[in-house]
Amino acid sequence: MSDASRQAPAVQPGRLRQTEIYVTGVGGARPVVPVSPEALERRAARRMSRAAAAYIIGGAGTEATMRANRTAFEKVRLAPKVLGGIGSRDLTVELFGRTHRAPILLAPVGVLEMVHRDADLAVARAAAREGVGYVFSNQASVAMEDCAAAMGDAPRWFQLYWSSDDDVVRSLVSRAERCGAEAIVVTLDTTLLGWRPRDLDLAYLPFLRGLGLAQYLTDPVFRSKVPASPPDSGFRPKGLGVVAAALSLVRKGRHHGLSMNEMRAAVAHFTATYSRPDLNWSDIERLRDMTKLPILLKGLRRADDARKAAELGVDGIIVSNHGGRQVDGETATLDVLPSIVAAAGDRPVLLDSGVRSGADVAKALSLGARAVLVGRPYVYGLALAGEDGVAEIIRNIVAEFDLTLALCGVGGANELNGDCLA
Repeated sequence: MSDASRQAPAVQPGRLRQTEIYVTGVGGARPVVPVSPEALERRAARRMSRAAAAYIIGGAGTEATMRANRTAFEKVRLAPKVLGGIGSRDLTVELFGRTHRAPILLAPVGVLEMVHRDADLAVARAAAREGVGYVFSNQASVAMEDCAAAMGDAPRWFQLYWSSDDDVVRSLVSRAERCGAEAIVVTLDTTLLGWRPRDLDLAYLPFLRGLGLAQYLTDPVFRSKVPASPPDSGFRPKGLGVVAAALSLVRKGRHHGLSMNEMRAAVAHFTATYSRPDLNWSDIERLRDMTKLPILLKGLRRADDARKAAELGVDGIIVSNHGGRQVDGETATLDVLPSIVAAAGDRPVLLDSGVRSGADVAKALSLGARAVLVGRPYVYGLALAGEDGVAEIIRNIVAEFDLTLALCGVGGANELNGDCLA
């Protein structure tokens, strides 16, 4: 075929995003959010309150796991091929019968009202605009039904923290099914909170202020079990206590019809029941009786756990260390990814924790991940510019992923493998 007869390839996300930035830049415009991951975090930290920045940006202990996550990505090197005739790329991947526009989903991040008034609703709208999946947080600030209504037919999953009350678990799962969730993501690494110095130094846990409880405060089963008034623990907090926080919530309209006293009781009941420290493999088996949706386990970091999950018929695995927020000094997720992929058989393995760029996405897929979950970057975009900020973060990561494939001589997301690495 002669050069003259070649059809010009369609403009793809990488060049489209670059053109959008450069052309509008001629008129003096700049991106809504910084493109550099480091600048993005710095600017978002300045925009957030001190408590919000500590909760979102911080990690466990000395934050060695957070650093390890980034170091692992930095150690992996891509090996570009040239003259491959790659004019266009197929970024799509299939997960549980759904074709996703790109191998990227927005991870569940709780208490988003700390960084922006529209919280999860802004994220849901941005995800739908950009055609990527969103995993609704169990600790959301906006009920899953409201987020689902804003997403149309865009893909959504639901993250489940297993409560000590199975009736509440069943209710949350049932609601997720009704609002169009396509999978249940059971988070396993947060049966207890990790040791988080940034939060501890501020003596601040948002849930005790009634934040991040929308899924519970809108759940009929949970609300039916909240006592009429909170139990008297004998403890009298100083400063901003639960009473003041409840008053603040009423003013903000996030009280979901509860009085101040009812809010205090709901917070106390949540605190008593939200997690199951003794969660075990038999509970995962029981979950299959609660839902027909695909079940993914989030928080696996060992090959033997991946084999056990496969033996139990779990549908997928998300390799995650909670963004370094739970265990200080553990292994980076990217380092353990290949062994877990090998142990999981034909089940899709996704990767979470430490993903900051489109090049990171390419590295994870080259090591065997089917897709990745992005967390902190989109929250920074939310803090800076709400829905538009989240949308720009998605566009930037997808664009860089597309350009990385092109410049590495790879024609599609599904073609990434070990041969693409040095």
